[in-house]
Amino acid sequence: MATAKDFRRVALSLEGTTEAPHFDRMAFKVKRIYATLAGDEKPANLMFEQALKCELAPEAFAIIPNAWGARGATTVKLSKVSVAELYAALAIAWKHAVPAKPSRGRISKR
Repeated sequence: MATAKDFRRVALSLEGTTEAPHFDRMAFKVKRIYATLAGDEKPANLMFEQALKCELAPEAFAIIPNAWGARGATTVKLSKVSVAELYAALAIAWKHAVPAKPSRGRISKR
């Protein structure tokens, strides 16, 4: 079972991640927010392609039922995932938030 302490430790171990308040949550971001932790530190939200995770582990992952969910926002119940599962999910969300590196040798069309 993962905890909020595990969530924070894993998220901050991902390169370039910073933590800052975001409304009633703590946000974890690189270029943009990829995860938030609720104030009560029980659920967390991740931004990633969630359909497979929600299908394979519906007790742990759920699509947020609003426009954010349509864009990938997914709730994870920390008490229902292992630290390894949490790391894998955070790494996917982090990867989607990392800015793409510019291609070498490309000429800008400005």
